[in-house]
Amino acid sequence: MSAAPGAQGHACAVGPPASPVRSVLRHVQLENLAAGLSGGVVSTLVLHPLDLVKIRFAVSDGLELRPKYNGILHCMATVWKREGLRGLYQGVTPNMVGAGASWGLYFFFYNAIKAYKKEGKLESLTATEHLVSAAEAGAMTLCITNPIWVTKTRLVLQYDAGVDPSKRQYTGMSDALIKIYKTEGIRGLYKGFVPGLFGTSHGALQFMAYEDLKQRYNKYRNRVSDTKLNTAEYIMMAAVSKIFAVTATYPYQVVRARLQDQHNRYSGVLDVIRRTWRKEGIHGFYKGIVPNVIRVTPACCITFVVYENVSGFLLGFRKENN
Repeated sequence: MSAAPGAQGHACAVGPPASPVRSVLRHVQLENLAAGLSGGVVSTLVLHPLDLVKIRFAVSDGLELRPKYNGILHCMATVWKREGLRGLYQGVTPNMVGAGASWGLYFFFYNAIKAYKKEGKLESLTATEHLVSAAEAGAMTLCITNPIWVTKTRLVLQYDAGVDPSKRQYTGMSDALIKIYKTEGIRGLYKGFVPGLFGTSHGALQFMAYEDLKQRYNKYRNRVSDTKLNTAEYIMMAAVSKIFAVTATYPYQVVRARLQDQHNRYSGVLDVIRRTWRKEGIHGFYKGIVPNVIRVTPACCITFVVYENVSGFLLGFRKENN
């Protein structure tokens, strides 16, 4: 993206230079927010049941109150038989709101930061610059969305709530937000924030790999580095970058889910790591990774394809009307 109109003239004017925040804000585009939000919502609606399965496996620590599942299909079949479609979509509202907001804000911040860093440069950003830009965007996004993820985890872990309403601790997203705030304060809404902050490395690694793969692929095809790809090419880049990021960073998701779980109490991140390692070994930190990979890979592909197409359409529409 080029600098905003009039930016060069402003730089030559007498007075203090623009702050980094104001410089970044010049590159803000609402089209990126709308496109990211669209991708997050669509992928969540399609694949939420697999997210439910992933979380239930991630917190599986031997407590008697937890249902026992033999695998992904057994888990989905059990929930379906006992609670129907509603059971498979427990927690879908905060998941949809969280995914939409997270992807929207992530693309929103990421593209603004990336454009700011590219300002005045002719060459493409390096892999390290993409990594740092994505990490910064992830941290900013998490500060806003962490309470939503806490409510999603709590709602997903209401076992048999569809069968016996008395077991329903929370009636929905708003009820969960209010009750958590009243009983646990702001600290309760930000449980899992520290491992979540570490989890920004997941998005950073994914975006670094995604951008680098696109550049290398375009170079291989003798095309300009920022040439738009077709749908199949976007899917391939998104899938490879996502699998790479998941494999590298999955343990933080287990730690985060266990901190946010209402059925067990940990004093902090180190307590989760210590108890998980002592009782379950290295395997405990990778519980739920299979349903997670099965879910996030197509989810990421759907999100990126929707994002690239919607943002391309909206930005093209803006240019036509300017």
